[in-house]
Amino acid sequence: MKKLMLFLLILTGSVFAQLSPYQINGYAKYLASSSRYPEIDSRLYDQLFHFRLNTYWYPSNALRGSLQLRMRAFYGNSVEKIPDFLDQIKTNYDFTNLDAVLWDAKNSLGYAQIDRLWLDYSLKNLELTLGRQRIAWGTALVWNVIDLYNPKSVLDFDYEEKPGADALRLQYYTGPVSKLELVDKPGKTMKETIIAGLFSLNKFNYDFYLIGGIRNDRWVAGGAWAGDILKAGFRGEFLVSEVPAEAAPKRYPDLSPYGSSLYAWDKTVVSFVLSADYTFSNSFYIHTESLFNSNGKTQNTGVFQNEALQIGMLSPARWSLYQEFAYDITPLTRGTLFGIFNPDDRSYIIVPMLTHSLATNWDLLLIGLLAQGDPLTEFGDYGTSVYVRVKYSF
Repeated sequence: MKKLMLFLLILTGSVFAQLSPYQINGYAKYLASSSRYPEIDSRLYDQLFHFRLNTYWYPSNALRGSLQLRMRAFYGNSVEKIPDFLDQIKTNYDFTNLDAVLWDAKNSLGYAQIDRLWLDYSLKNLELTLGRQRIAWGTALVWNVIDLYNPKSVLDFDYEEKPGADALRLQYYTGPVSKLELVDKPGKTMKETIIAGLFSLNKFNYDFYLIGGIRNDRWVAGGAWAGDILKAGFRGEFLVSEVPAEAAPKRYPDLSPYGSSLYAWDKTVVSFVLSADYTFSNSFYIHTESLFNSNGKTQNTGVFQNEALQIGMLSPARWSLYQEFAYDITPLTRGTLFGIFNPDDRSYIIVPMLTHSLATNWDLLLIGLLAQGDPLTEFGDYGTSVYVRVKYSF
């Protein structure tokens, strides 16, 4: 099945340009930034040119496909001064990255990657999707602990689509608001393979989800809900999983001086999210969300960021608190302020944001990432960054 998936990925890319009907859209963005990080002794000034092309193919009512790619050109201090800059901007996949380094100079870098490439076939209540696709499970707006395939970060504001997964996805719709779903994301080993199922339904004006499967050669089970209480949105997710009682992978350094590895946790791990939001009649919006990991760290949290990503955790912290406020200043301008706080190590990040519609298909974004914390805390190494972005959509 792994060889078949790779073959169809390549085959799809070769035929898209020859078949019709089709649809094309995308965007072009320019992002200028100024950043200061604790480990770098000077301020970094950078520019990013980002182009995205989405193509869709509809040969029949039952069959459709898509090829989507993005190309980025980086210019500035970060390319030169941030170690392994290319590795940090890549999205790595198990079998093939379908990417290309267009150029790599002292202070500039060009990089392109196909992040969507799939075929989808529908037959009555059955839908089968094969290839690099977005599989978004979860109901919360910031942290999705049941999103086994595409964990996302609210701080990655410039990648709206989020990474895809090379997988085989089967969906069977048992009713107008219920379905069974099975997804197999193969890996080179069982520890890199994810196989899970989801059942969703609507009862009492709430959407409910139940999941179960295998991730990193360990079982996982969980659920989620989404509804409202007195017109306020109310969502939640929980996940129960095993964590392998073994040493960390060799590609990560020994973290024992800072505490026990996340891999050394020998108990069942429980993670949950609670989320609530409300929009007032004058457009003022408030959103509160909290994340808990039973095996999360209460100190030296920043050291375990890479381990948390490897194990599928959204944060290495025991507790994370999110608060957001937003308001439509004018019909074309919206102001937003949100923050994430770690109550154990007292580190935090505050994100002010202003969006404005300049004209049809033209948008302006002003955003800052302002972090504060002692060394080794969760946000202690984030520093401060300010961004200006202009986006044209077509």
